[in-house]
Formats: sequence, structure tokens, C-alpha cells
Amino acid sequence: MVPTMTVVFAFLTLFVSLILPVLALILFAAKHRKQGIVSAWLLGAAGFFVTQILIRLPVLTALQSQSWFLSFAQTHLFGYAFSLAFTAGLFELAGRFVVAKIMQKNLTYPRSLAAGLGHGGIEAMVLIGMTYINNLIYIFLINSGGFDALVAQSAALGVDATQLELIRTQFLTSSPLLFALAGFERLLAMTGHAAMSLVVCYGVAHKKALPCALICLGIHTLMDLTAGLSLALPQNIAYPIIYAILIVMAAISLALIRNIRHRWTKEASHDPEE
Repeated sequence: MVPTMTVVFAFLTLFVSLILPVLALILFAAKHRKQGIVSAWLLGAAGFFVTQILIRLPVLTALQSQSWFLSFAQTHLFGYAFSLAFTAGLFELAGRFVVAKIMQKNLTYPRSLAAGLGHGGIEAMVLIGMTYINNLIYIFLINSGGFDALVAQSAALGVDATQLELIRTQFLTSSPLLFALAGFERLLAMTGHAAMSLVVCYGVAHKKALPCALICLGIHTLMDLTAGLSLALPQNIAYPIIYAILIVMAAISLALIRNIRHRWTKEASHDPEE
């Protein structure tokens, strides 16, 4: 049987990554009625989906079939981790910038924040939410006895069931805390995405696009670079460092959101065009 706490934490992570983004959209749109919140959220979501899911990830998949790229990843671990982090930041920055330009005629603080919520929300839904639906299906099958039937059926069809057995072992032996950390990481990441989109939109709205873009790229690269620590260090050492960095970055992101809200309100009150 999969431990009860693993099941509980898996449901919590599913809620954070799949339900919470939609709930946040509904509440934020209700608070800022008739301000284009839903359209801004959808644009922000598209900014992530197009640049990452439709462009960058297929390119990475193609590169991973190349022997020179695999050799580079194995022999230059830091360079590999940095390239993944930097390109993720660069592609998503491009998406954020295009979204900000599309919204430029009606680029307000609420719509900019909504775009960030859409960007981070759709990432959580696609990358984590869908994964945890599969995880919970596997957990249900293991606890109900249906997983044995799945393995037997695969063997009867001549399919190697080794991967299925590895999946079962993972759920039975992994610490329940790992399933909770996945949801916590998404909360921190969504906070960062909201701030980064807000920074880019603020830059476009107030003619400060370049410095704001560089700030966004720096934050994103640093946040994603932490994942490389799990490749270079043992899990019990890497995870505390990773989450400490992510917590600090989320705190900085919250400070940025608050600061930009203050700046946007102040500058709007002095700008007759705003």
C-alpha cells in the first residue's frame, strides 16, 4: 500500500498545480471586474505555452538525440544546467515581452499581474498538474490491486514491465515529503512568474523595457539554475539548498510585486495618458 501521507500530499500538490491557478483567476477576475483580467491571463498562459511547450521543449528533445549534446551534458554539468536555465528564461522572456506589447494599449497593473498568474498557472497545470493526475491514478491502482493486473497484462502482451515495477517501487518507498515539496515548489515558482511578468509589463508600459527585461532574465535564470544542484549534489544536501534559494527568490518576487504596484499607482497619478 502507498503510505496515506503520500496520497494526501499528492492530492495537495494536484490542488496547488491544477485547481489553485483557476481559482486564483476566478477570484482575481471577480475583484477586478470589466478590466480584461481573463484575456490577460489567457495571453500570459499563451506566452508560456507557445515559447516553452511548442518551441523550446521540441528543440531540446531533438538535441537530446544528438551524441554531441549528450556528451556536453555529461562532461560539462554546470554549462549544461546553465544553458537549460538561461534558454528557459530567454524563451519565456520573449513570450512575456510579446504579451506585454499586445496588451500595451491597456497595460494596467491588474492586467499585468493577471498575465503573470496565467504564465505561472499554465506552467503548473501542464508540467505538474497533468503529472499528478497520472501519479494519483497509479496510486489508486497500487492500493486497489489493479496495478498487478496492469503488470500482468503488459507481460502477456510481451511488453517489458520493468518500468511499471520501478514506478510501483518509487511510490512505495519514496518519502511522502517529496510529494509535498512538489506543490510547495509550484507555489514559489508561480510567485516568481507573477513578479517576472509584472516587471516586463511595467518596463513596456513605462519605457524601461531593457532594464526590466534583464531583471526578469536574471531572476528566471537563477531560479531554474537551482535544479542543476540536484544533478551535482546528493538529494539530502541539494534539496535544502534549492528550497532555501527558491524561498528567498519568492520573497524577493513578493517585494517586487508590492514595489511595482506602488510605482505603477504613483506614476499613473502623474501621467495624464495613464
